Amino acid sequence: MAPQRFHEQFDQIQRSLPDVQLAMGPDDSAEFIYEKGVVLARDGEEAQVVEDAVRSHFTATDGLVPEQVRRAGPGTNRSGITRIRVGDPGAGGRAADHAVAGALRALRETEGRAGRRLISRNHVVSIAVNACPGDEPVPAPRTEPPNPSAADAAHDPAGAVGVLVIDTGLTHDYRSYPPLAHTEGDAQLRETDDEGILQQYVGHGTFIAGLVAAVAPNTDVTVRGTLNDAGAILESEFGEKLFDAVADGWPDIISLSAGTSNGRVDGLLGVAAFMEELRTRHTLLVAAAGNNASAAPFWPAAYASLPDHADAVLSVGALRTDGEFGACFSNHGAWVRVYAPGERLTSALTGFDTPVPYVYQHSTYEACRYGFAYSCTCRSPRHTGVLSEAQQFSPGKPDQVMFEGLASWSGTSFATPLVAGLVAAHMTANRMTDPRAAAAQLLAGNTEFAEVRGAHVPALLPPTWRPAPAGPQ
Repeated sequence: MAPQRFHEQFDQIQRSLPDVQLAMGPDDSAEFIYEKGVVLARDGEEAQVVEDAVRSHFTATDGLVPEQVRRAGPGTNRSGITRIRVGDPGAGGRAADHAVAGALRALRETEGRAGRRLISRNHVVSIAVNACPGDEPVPAPRTEPPNPSAADAAHDPAGAVGVLVIDTGLTHDYRSYPPLAHTEGDAQLRETDDEGILQQYVGHGTFIAGLVAAVAPNTDVTVRGTLNDAGAILESEFGEKLFDAVADGWPDIISLSAGTSNGRVDGLLGVAAFMEELRTRHTLLVAAAGNNASAAPFWPAAYASLPDHADAVLSVGALRTDGEFGACFSNHGAWVRVYAPGERLTSALTGFDTPVPYVYQHSTYEACRYGFAYSCTCRSPRHTGVLSEAQQFSPGKPDQVMFEGLASWSGTSFATPLVAGLVAAHMTANRMTDPRAAAAQLLAGNTEFAEVRGAHVPALLPPTWRPAPAGPQ
């Protein structure tokens, strides 16, 4: 069974998606979270093939109910997929869903003959990846400047690079932070709960926008609240929301700090239509590699390793505070194209009128530094001995902390906008209009490298980023 902290986080994601029941998989390994009782198929003829095959398999298999198999959503939509119900979502616990597993088996031979996937779980795409938060923000001291600090560059409305951030939206007073003067987008729907406790991932989108603006002041940043529900969304809805985000025009760069593993090497069925459309556009998708400390592909970032998408997607892992090695939480592997600083960055979270009740869980950063066995935060013991008094974790009682503009935060979530900003800055400095060509040129001319799990990898270090000594790993 997964540890208690995982289940607490799982419950929070479940509450944020109240209309569906979730399970963890594969089996009970908690590599990813998916919707119970439902599978995905490409709409049209393939959906019918899947529905018929699953019904036939269930008819011939004890314990599976063919009468449960039916369509569970529109037959066509922009994301190009159909939800098919294959079992009772309320049956069983949060461990493996036998109806979904049976449906996947029903198509195994057909997929083998076709040479491609026809059916998929409906995964949860999330900032928290497998429901383990990589870190939570800590109020930065008033005397501490942003890190990276703002680059010395002007904003030119006629030539600014357009950056779209797919995230949680913006805090209510984000414009109080001057570098965000050229940022707009969706407001965070709910910053605190009924008891006034700061909600999870509030400020995440604002923090990321601040990083982009610091590295590349000549940008027009738009932040969408696509991941406003505790940083999570179903795969079946994510593709549609991505199309919504670009409805007013495709930007130069999309910065995405969320995704999911799926146990496969061929991407996510729910975003396949969007990724195909992306191929035909000029937009560069810069995507986070995830915080699972795993080499398994993490999507959409891992599209960077697929030949058809290699020029359209740039996958980003995180470096530790000294920039010399990979941060212990960062996903890694040949599918990660570049690494950037991701530990204890300082950016805008903005202030609140009164001290905010805040449930602070120790972070992967702290777990790495102080020697816990680590695969993700949820598998590490809670730790309270090294944080400042204001940041101690008190079980059952939230601390009162004051965010007064800036916060420190760690994760691949934040390495990603640094790379998006560096691409944008390169476009401005070299008067380029093609973000994909700019990214290729930036990587080709890069001379910085780091070590990640023994591998020599390219590292992009913003000129205004300040390294700090790293503690024990």
